[in-house]
This record gives sequence, structure tokens and C-alpha cells, in this order.
Amino acid sequence: MQTVSVAESRQLDDKTINQIGIPSMVLMERAGLKIYEDMVHNADLDLSRVLILAGTGNNGGDGLVVARLLATHNYNVSILTVGNPDHASPDHVNQQKICDYYQIPKVFMNADFNQYTTLVDALFGSGLSRNVGGDFATVIDKANAATAKIHAIDIPSGLNGDTGEVMGTAIKATSTSTIAYAKQGMVKAGANAYTGKLFVDDIGIYKGDTFDNE
Repeated sequence: MQTVSVAESRQLDDKTINQIGIPSMVLMERAGLKIYEDMVHNADLDLSRVLILAGTGNNGGDGLVVARLLATHNYNVSILTVGNPDHASPDHVNQQKICDYYQIPKVFMNADFNQYTTLVDALFGSGLSRNVGGDFATVIDKANAATAKIHAIDIPSGLNGDTGEVMGTAIKATSTSTIAYAKQGMVKAGANAYTGKLFVDDIGIYKGDTFDNE
């Protein structure tokens, strides 16, 4: 399996958006559709009642696309946003407006995660650089303790994308949809206990001959 480092992943994103010219919202829509399809076709997941755990960055934005696709295909889905909405990325803000249009229910930190059959981890992407704390750590630990299965987006939140080490605490996913390429840390010894079944989703980000690795 071909893998990339966290730095390479960022460079590829930047190249695709700013040099090639594919808008970030287009990539987010592609990612969300692939993740939705991974989930629907994954027999290990029961999608009777789904809760999206969304951070305020673009990983959370991917989760909001998944929430909308589930809702518009008549799945029972709710959203728990974790983090300061004032610091949300522009694409996250746009995706939340779309979810609001479709009136997708929102829940709060005191929600009973055992009410759900599947949790979607859209808290952090692969660029996490410090130990998880605060509400994020609380939600991760609560998710791991719940009876619901967990599907992670890009990388289980709390897992270091380069080393595979746990950054304080980390999601233990039943399955993970990683975007474009698996991250190096996801194939390290012991990482499978956190990633579960791995889907690698092609959304139009490619490591080609002209890729500058410096």
C-alpha cells in the first residue's frame, strides 16, 4: 500500500487546490461521497441511527457532507459539533449551512452515545500535532466506551499520522476511510487496532511525476 507523510499530504492538497485549480469544496464533496459509499457498503456498520462527531476544521466538513448524504437518503443522522464554531474553516461553515438547510438535528456533549448504532469520527484530520485534550478527549473516550461502532474519516482522531502513536487518547475505529493515500502512521505496528478495516478513497489528489517533495 502506497503511503504519504503528513507533510506530503498537505503539499498534495495545496497543489491540487492552488496549482491544479480544483476547489477545496469540490474535493470535500468528493470525499464525503466516497466515505458515504464506504459506510453504506460496509456490512460491519449498522446505519440505523448515526451520529457525526464533527470538529470545526475540514475533517469536520467532510463529516457534514456525510451527514447530509445520509439524511437525504433517509438515514437517521444527527450532528455533534466539537470545538469553537468561531474558529471553523470556511468550508466547514458552508457545509454547516447546507446541513441547516436540510434541518439535520444537532445534539450536544451530554448526548447518550449508546443511543446510536454508528458514530462517525470527523474530529481531527491527519495533521494533529499535540496531545488531545478538553472536550475532544472527552468525546473520544466517550465514543470508545459506547456500544456503537465507529467509522473514522481520514485517520482515527488522536492517532499520529506519521508515527502511529496515540496522542493522549485516540478513536478505536471499526473502519476508516482515508483520503487519497494512507498516512504512514496508519500502517505502523499496532495501528490496526485503531483504524480497523481501511478504505482508501480516490478523490482526485494524485502523487504524480511533477510532485515537489521538498
